[in-house]
Amino acid sequence: QVQLVESGGGLVQTGGSLRLSCATSGRTFSGYTMGWFRQAPGKEREFVSAVVWGGSSTYYADYVMGRLAISRDNANNTAYLQMNSLKPEDTTVYYCAATHRAPLWNSETYYSNRGSYDYWGQGTQVTVSS
Repeated sequence: QVQLVESGGGLVQTGGSLRLSCATSGRTFSGYTMGWFRQAPGKEREFVSAVVWGGSSTYYADYVMGRLAISRDNANNTAYLQMNSLKPEDTTVYYCAATHRAPLWNSETYYSNRGSYDYWGQGTQVTVSS
């Protein structure tokens, strides 16, 4: 079992930055691909970004457009999402997720699918004021 705890959300003005953290415990962190998703009220949970277990490959949703950067620190069992140039439409709850599964091909499509993840955090609220 893996436990995930997000932190770092909050209120920021348009154009500001936040860094979300996802602290993990319970299993070997380095063996898991970590993902970030977000979900607005009444909408489906959508993919934001993912980083594979070794950190060599990262994936981003198209709407990120270079504003976000995902990273991981395997020594400290933590994944990060650096969010820059934030917009009001980025306001929502952000969730981190973990999976030990790995596809044989098309990793980007696989890790952008919320059904590929086995463990989820409780979410952290990000609010961007205009």
